[in-house]
Amino acid sequence: MRNNTFVIALHCFLLITTLLGSATLCAQQNNGAISTQNDFWKNVQFGGGLGLGFGSGFTDITVAPSAIYNFNEYIALGIGAQYSYLKQRDFFATNLYGGSLITLANPIPQIQLSAELEQLRVNQGIDGTRTNSLNYWNTALFVGVGYRSGFATIGVRYNVLNDSNNIYGSAFMPFVRVFF
Repeated sequence: MRNNTFVIALHCFLLITTLLGSATLCAQQNNGAISTQNDFWKNVQFGGGLGLGFGSGFTDITVAPSAIYNFNEYIALGIGAQYSYLKQRDFFATNLYGGSLITLANPIPQIQLSAELEQLRVNQGIDGTRTNSLNYWNTALFVGVGYRSGFATIGVRYNVLNDSNNIYGSAFMPFVRVFF
């Protein structure tokens, strides 16, 4: 069942990516200039996120690097990786790892639309027992909108595949996205 969810999510992601990118990609013009191999790296941006949280017996550490390729000022496609470690003392420890594909569309410089397909492996151990350990794949398909200023975007995204088995507490999630 989980594999079927991933296939459906991938098809939805590709459809959203096609819709976001078709108008601007078709509008590109070739001015006849010969591009060099270095032109590729001029259009690549790196970014991501780091998270560190501690509380009363709780630890949350996240590392999530990503890279995008800007086709033009309107459309970018990219990939990301993620690793998270969550632990509640005397209760559970969880490792999350995986990757994502992201499409960004900027219809105007201040507004950024996004579609992100995320696939994470969840390994959760319940303290004191091996029979309650969980190991599964979690698929999320986020669509989002944000306000963009310079290298940073702040906004909200919605997981269209949200269900009761999802690792996130809510379908709506705020985000801060930074690319340099």
